[in-house]
Amino acid sequence: MIFLRAAQREFANTAMAVFVALFAILVTTVLIRLLGQAAGGRVPSDAVLALIGFGALAQLPIVLSLTVFIAVLMSLSRSYRDSEMVVWFAAGVPLTRWISPVLRFAVPVAVVIAGVTLVLAPWAQYKSVEYKERLNNQDDAARVAPGVFRESAGARRVFFVEVGAGEDGRVRNVFVSSVQDGKLGVMVAEEGYLRTGENGERFVVLERGRRYDGTPGSPDYRVMRFDRYTLQMAAQGATDVPVRNRMLPLKTLLDDPNPANLGELASRVGLPVASLILALLAIPLSFVNPRAGRTNNLIVAILTYLIYSNAISVSQAWIAQGKVSFLVGAMAPHLVMVAVLAALFYRRLAVYSIWRRRRA
Repeated sequence: MIFLRAAQREFANTAMAVFVALFAILVTTVLIRLLGQAAGGRVPSDAVLALIGFGALAQLPIVLSLTVFIAVLMSLSRSYRDSEMVVWFAAGVPLTRWISPVLRFAVPVAVVIAGVTLVLAPWAQYKSVEYKERLNNQDDAARVAPGVFRESAGARRVFFVEVGAGEDGRVRNVFVSSVQDGKLGVMVAEEGYLRTGENGERFVVLERGRRYDGTPGSPDYRVMRFDRYTLQMAAQGATDVPVRNRMLPLKTLLDDPNPANLGELASRVGLPVASLILALLAIPLSFVNPRAGRTNNLIVAILTYLIYSNAISVSQAWIAQGKVSFLVGAMAPHLVMVAVLAALFYRRLAVYSIWRRRRA
């Protein structure tokens, strides 16, 4: 009993440290990608935080699976390095004795992974795409940001504002380029502001500027000065959210069992199962020879995880393409890894038996 509590406490403490590190890496990666898109004008800056939350929630099952795998691997590797395993083996405790505490630690996490994978992750994926589409459907005025060239939704206009809106709601040094009937129109103005009409129409009013009209490549251009110039901003019509299989709720996948939906279902079911198998794989993979290098088992563990995750992805693609049945595609990667797990345990137990005979 003391052994179980001590093992689970060490697994939990290691898992907390690993999860914080992996989650920080995930959030940083998503943040860098979104900031690059925001700097390029593809994502509004005020949407970055919401998209980070949706992206982190969608990738949470992978982070939790890695957390369980690395936590068990690091804890047991430390036991080998500190010669605690030698004491356990000398006392007649086999390596299989670790299966019970590892499962006690991994099963609750696998349940959480199943809940996130089956319910929360698809919801987060759908909300992320829906949020992006809603931002893309904003009118042209809402797309303007200081210091960035922004293209309108219909690619008819390009806006640039050097100084953002102050307390008076006015922007400074405005540039607008538009193409109409094959002619290029360029407007520059000292100031601009938004105005809403009686029927809810939105207008951009430019003050103290010039307009240049002409055909590209032709010297025939018309220059016009203006004190006030008004542009109507047409709001974009609502569009349907592009739905992909990974966004569909579990009920939809079960009600419409076409190959694509079955492939997605196999992937979702496979993640919590893979987390349990990976946790058990960490037991034989954690062996460390104190006299040899300490990174060999980590390299093997990383390669094992990459091969396993890629095998699940390949099986999902084969199910979606109709190359294999759902049952074969969903079970094959896990059955192969269970066979590998049994072989690793057999090898470690054989070494343990030889060591026991020599000690005797």
